[in-house]
Amino acid sequence: MQFIRIVTCSLFFFSVITLYAQTKPVDGGTPKPKPDGTAPAKPESKESSALVFNPDASVTTTHEVTIKGVKVPYKAVAGTMPVWDEEGKTIAGLFYTYYERTDVKDRCTRPLVVSFNGGPGSASVWMHIAYTGPALLNIDDEGYPIQPYGYKENPYSILDVADIVFVDPVNTGYSRMMSKDGPRAKFFGVNADIKYLAEWINTFVTRYNRWSSPKFLIGESYGTTRVSGLALELQESQWMYFNGVILVSPTDLGIDRGAPLDAALRLPYFAATAWYHKKLPADLQQKDLTAMLPEVEAFTMNELVPAINKGSLLPDNEKKMIIAKMAKYSGLSETVISQNNMDISTNLFWKELLRDSGYTVGRLDSRYKGIDVRDAGDRPDYNSELTSWLHSFTPPINMYLRQELKYVTDFKYNLFGPVHPWDNTNNHTGKDLGDAMRSNPYLHVMVQSGYFDGACDYFNAKYNMWQIDPSGRLKDRISFQGYRSGHMMYLRKEDLQSSNEHIREFIKKSVPKPGTPARF
Repeated sequence: MQFIRIVTCSLFFFSVITLYAQTKPVDGGTPKPKPDGTAPAKPESKESSALVFNPDASVTTTHEVTIKGVKVPYKAVAGTMPVWDEEGKTIAGLFYTYYERTDVKDRCTRPLVVSFNGGPGSASVWMHIAYTGPALLNIDDEGYPIQPYGYKENPYSILDVADIVFVDPVNTGYSRMMSKDGPRAKFFGVNADIKYLAEWINTFVTRYNRWSSPKFLIGESYGTTRVSGLALELQESQWMYFNGVILVSPTDLGIDRGAPLDAALRLPYFAATAWYHKKLPADLQQKDLTAMLPEVEAFTMNELVPAINKGSLLPDNEKKMIIAKMAKYSGLSETVISQNNMDISTNLFWKELLRDSGYTVGRLDSRYKGIDVRDAGDRPDYNSELTSWLHSFTPPINMYLRQELKYVTDFKYNLFGPVHPWDNTNNHTGKDLGDAMRSNPYLHVMVQSGYFDGACDYFNAKYNMWQIDPSGRLKDRISFQGYRSGHMMYLRKEDLQSSNEHIREFIKKSVPKPGTPARF
């Protein structure tokens, strides 16, 4: 049965297969016994106002979705699974949603995708109900919110070719520490995050008998930092080798740029955004986006980087020429660029590009426009795109988990959770990913970036690729895909379809033929 757009009650075809103990039983009655025969946890008392977190509970339902014209039956498991310390004490429970196609005869060859979003401090909701999962939130074709809020089935989901588990790190989604005074240092830092999540993935793979499956990691934004580090950590501490890593809107992955290089690498993103808002000169504006950008990229690497590095050593005539070209490619005035010593911050760009029209542009997706209290200033008052997205995501994820997946709890689903302060020291995740590729001949990497993403821009994503593989020996296993949208490229319908298809192709390409040895 298909979804319909207005969701006021459960409209999936489902049946409850297994119900482990959870905070509240779905039917309000007595929880059913666990499969091992042990007594289930007691539901919280209706007379008690205290919320009791259960770190090891799940509910299973069955569904069907039509993908690319083919009906795909599947089960969905929504629940929590423990995180243990070195002594085996439960210190947290991670909420996850696991989708498994049920008409597959050989689970051993069925790919498994482990999905994370970013932040740090963000739940997995974004890619869960807007990208690869079987449910899709209600938005228009360009990604803007519409009412009534709700969801429908996702005809572009990758569930036809791979099973997927969406994971919420500690304090995001329904995941929680066992105590508010718990060991925060074990969770909230680049390397701590990677370490405990690797242990948790081991538990998940073992419980669901997925050791033989080809395995993939996908992360978005800070999630790319996470999965880049996990690729090596899983190999070295869990002896678990993956076939692929998908980086959606990647961060800098701990690869140092330095201030001059950082300033220069922004320009191609500026050019893309100026092109979208028709702020470029006619000779550039009349070109297609992907035909125009190579010219800007070449100028950035061959002329702008050396010029900014020279600082005051740059001759005045050369400086004037560089400023003129920056103005041409960015849509900004030569005066503004000169006043800022050719170092235009993203905040200033977002404020300045459409200042004369009374608008700002968005950070995560610069197609979006915002209105500030006053036109003056050097940064926007708010992120116009994020405000728009929160309209779209908050109602449907709460509706979907409770109504369709039957996960009922009074805990709040944290789209953004309390994880700060976050320890960013010793971030070498880009190097880790390169090391994982060099030691695992099966491992492939695909980068997906939106040209209008100003937070994790596409050209910095390309720069990551060059530094991960400085020798060029891995280039046949690293690929890049660009999209005419922003940080969450999948919110634009055309890109939702193409980006999922790129993942399908990547998965198929990254799974070797039976009997193929892992060797160079």
